[in-house]
Amino acid sequence: MEKNLEFPDLLPLIDERSAAFRAVVATAPRLDVEVPTCPGWTLFDLVKHLGGGDRFWAAIVGAGPADAPPAEAVAARAALEVPQEREALLAWLDASTQLLLGALRAAGPESGCWTWWPASQSPRTAGGTARHRVQETAVHTYDAQLAVGAPQPLPAGSALDGVEEFLFTVCGTPSAWPHKATAFDFHAAEGRSWRLTVDGDGARTTRIPAPAAATGEDANAAGASVHGTAGELVLYLYDRIQAHSLQVDGDAGLLDLLRAWEPEEK
Repeated sequence: MEKNLEFPDLLPLIDERSAAFRAVVATAPRLDVEVPTCPGWTLFDLVKHLGGGDRFWAAIVGAGPADAPPAEAVAARAALEVPQEREALLAWLDASTQLLLGALRAAGPESGCWTWWPASQSPRTAGGTARHRVQETAVHTYDAQLAVGAPQPLPAGSALDGVEEFLFTVCGTPSAWPHKATAFDFHAAEGRSWRLTVDGDGARTTRIPAPAAATGEDANAAGASVHGTAGELVLYLYDRIQAHSLQVDGDAGLLDLLRAWEPEEK
């Protein structure tokens, strides 16, 4: 079974996607162009969000284990002011990413820190934070590219990790599924598959054989199965594209129930 991306691999991916994001900002005709996948936001708003997020998580990782984010970090994010001029804004964004990367390197993957996912399958560590920030940066780079009319596929390597990261972090919960127990399969064209099982014990994800290798009862265990490239699956999970853009087998209505579900405990 293929392993997840290792901590040393995650940091260059954050840096690379941040550079790709800055490239969009540098060449965009205007910074007030609307971002279709982030309703109500302009490209400038997206820059502020991503750079502010890098600084926020740098402070969280640097603070170590905690039951809440540092008060100073929360206050700084609420009062965040960023440069209005493009070159200065790009420099601020780059500096924000470097602050995050510096904090992650200094902490190391096993260092504990506050996260918003206390009861998921992802660890509350700097490593878990780095893994999520790869996806946050990748998806917002796609948002920025879409805003200027030049969307690009998500890089395949980080996207493969991103499907599992989303299922572990966002979907994993001990809260009981309020409907009949079922399972959702996600099949990446690159040859990796996952099953999200939901029942009275909550939601949890495991890797499963790719469709060609699945046989018998196990192949039909899912209530709904979604097929696409890893990048398409990530964009679907982050609500950037809709299910009709992908191949869906089984009961597509179950996907609506999953998207609408708000577990009581995360």
